Amino acid sequence: MMAIEPGAMIPDVTLVAADGTPLKLRDKTGAPFVLYFYPKDDTTGCTREAQDFTALYSEFRKSGADVLGVSADTPAKHRKFTAKYDLAVPLASDDEHVAMEAFGVWVEKSMYGRQYMGIERSTFLFAADGTLAQVWRKVKVAGHAEAVLAAVKSLT
Repeated sequence: MMAIEPGAMIPDVTLVAADGTPLKLRDKTGAPFVLYFYPKDDTTGCTREAQDFTALYSEFRKSGADVLGVSADTPAKHRKFTAKYDLAVPLASDDEHVAMEAFGVWVEKSMYGRQYMGIERSTFLFAADGTLAQVWRKVKVAGHAEAVLAAVKSLT
């Protein structure tokens, strides 16, 4: 599988927003756009990442950027997760892994010797024209949202 590389256009895929409506990624042009993929709602690292993006969400918006978190969890689970932690950052579902495949984040993983398919924590920053400006793969949560915000500010 080919992973998306800087300079590529945002893939023409549709996710499902937390409210259940379709969300076309190609509609996210015209301003910088941060798309982050995470493994699972309400787990330690994923909660911390969502909280970090939420804490900086107003700064992202001031910089003109939109942020969207994506996992394979259902819209109902996203709504529960958002309410539980008072998250500001919107979340979307990709339960069929279409976007995850397009971005190369649906990968084989290993835990305790067991192989399985899962989501590689990754973030993609698109410029206003829809081209991929920067990629972070195998993300470590600590300090990540701040690094992404700095990259957004360097674009604008």
